Amino acid sequence: MTDDAGEPDAAMYTRMGAFIDELTRAGGLVATGGLDAGTRISTTGGELTVTDGPFTETKEAIVSFALVEVGSREEAIELTRRFHGIVGGGESMMYQVFGPATG
Repeated sequence: MTDDAGEPDAAMYTRMGAFIDELTRAGGLVATGGLDAGTRISTTGGELTVTDGPFTETKEAIVSFALVEVGSREEAIELTRRFHGIVGGGESMMYQVFGPATG
């Protein structure tokens, strides 16, 4: 799935594009994108402190995300299994988003 330089190959990009298109057409893909190193903002005693990242080891950095709307935890896990199949494995974190009801 990668070339000699460790970069994803054209076939992986094609498969990922088809996967994203499928999720978009089904109405399940809410957002996806890359993330920068981050900025930490804290307030103590009324004093605001802004610190630019990165904050973790490179191997632990979150570099991208996908926000999907699914009917169950199992469906989210299945989408993640398919994603890992496209990119050749890896590790992902899954979080449930809570918010106001939109129905």
